Amino acid sequence: MQWETVIGLEIHAQLSTQSKIFSGSATTFGAEPNTQASLVDLGMPGTLPVLNAEAVRMACKFGLAIDAEIAEKNVFARKNYFYPDLPKGYQTSQMDHPIVGKGHLDITLEDGTTRRIGITRAHLEEDAGKSLHEDFQGMSGIDLNRAGTPLLEIVSEPDIRSAKEAVAYVKAIHALVRYLGICDGNMAEGSLRCDCNVSVRPKGQAEFGTRAEIKNVNSFRFIEKAINHEVQRQIELIEDGGKVVQETRLYDPNKDETRSMRSKEEANDYRYFPCPDLLPVVIEQSFLDEVRASLPELPVEKRERFEREFGLSAYDADVLAASREMADYFEAVQRVCGDAKLAANWVMGELSSLLNKDNLGIEQSPVSAEQLGGMIQRIKDNTISGKIAKMVFEAMAAGEGSADEIIEKQGLKQVTDTGAIEKMLEEVLAANAEQVEQYRASDEAKRGKMFGFFVGQAMKASKGKANPAQVNQLLKSKLEG
Repeated sequence: MQWETVIGLEIHAQLSTQSKIFSGSATTFGAEPNTQASLVDLGMPGTLPVLNAEAVRMACKFGLAIDAEIAEKNVFARKNYFYPDLPKGYQTSQMDHPIVGKGHLDITLEDGTTRRIGITRAHLEEDAGKSLHEDFQGMSGIDLNRAGTPLLEIVSEPDIRSAKEAVAYVKAIHALVRYLGICDGNMAEGSLRCDCNVSVRPKGQAEFGTRAEIKNVNSFRFIEKAINHEVQRQIELIEDGGKVVQETRLYDPNKDETRSMRSKEEANDYRYFPCPDLLPVVIEQSFLDEVRASLPELPVEKRERFEREFGLSAYDADVLAASREMADYFEAVQRVCGDAKLAANWVMGELSSLLNKDNLGIEQSPVSAEQLGGMIQRIKDNTISGKIAKMVFEAMAAGEGSADEIIEKQGLKQVTDTGAIEKMLEEVLAANAEQVEQYRASDEAKRGKMFGFFVGQAMKASKGKANPAQVNQLLKSKLEG
């Protein structure tokens, strides 16, 4: 039997506000446990929440960016459940009246095709605390620093049909919230995490299968692996005569498997009701107009502009626009050197390789955009060859100065003097007289292979400084003569 996978994702994006959603407590990551939890966060008697207006602004930014309906009136509710890291015994969230309604996001797949994924809603809520199970002599500790941190929960339609599509969608959300400046997207710190709702059904069947939810997956790689494992588990279970039960599961990356955590609750299990401490939030059109005017150029718009304005391929534009920092860096390089294609090649090639090797973000690049643009200028004006440029780039990355300083200090200026190159070529040919005779006695096909040998010897003799185009032209003339 052929099976079809059906996936819906719930992404929790931690909003980059300076304070929590209902209190003035700081949201800084990494503080000592329980040093950033106020009486409001702890739900102490007599305290009242005050809504953070910046969280509302950020949610509206996201809603406008995905072309969604923004609710003129949205309401906070209490989601009741008992867990040690939830000090109030309920989570303040949104249920029937979320701030962001139906929208969509277009994703680009590996084969270059585009798919539109529907977004059901995005609502504001507060985060819970964190249970700690290490170094407590068999006991658990509770850190409530995170309690009350503002979250935007983004719920997709069940439109995703494979693990790779799921990863593409999460990457698109990740890029979008970073472009908007509403979330830093740091998955290792839990700033963006994902719940994956996975089910399977016989191909062609309209009715959805029973879904299982994989909770709190915090990396692109783990999302793909967790979904693939869960799909296989469900197919094998059904084919062996069993039934998938609706439950919450956890993904164990060490064992590459999902395991049952608890039965999946329904909304009525949480006894949602409107929060009596918070008035409905009314969003006026003037406020939305102001937020819309503040929106930056979005990833899709930037990709299209890179193709249109710079003549880049769809692939290059997609890679360079994947993050706002990468796009800004590329454009800064392009402004300095005036050559978009060369700038794209160096940013996607040597620079990305360096950053990946040292596990750095582009904002931590040891080579500034101005430095890289300056070096590319020297390639364009034939001061250095592409091969020498790689040596200059390594020296810049090591902190040895600008391209001009390194070229001058190390004597790397390209030799373009025709007389000097001709003299060097004569010495190379004289030292390889036997190969010259073989070349001249060979047919055209064999000559093509042998020509590369002479070019290599010439560049070796010049220590890579001779202009390659001139070497090729003069060498061919001398060999043919």
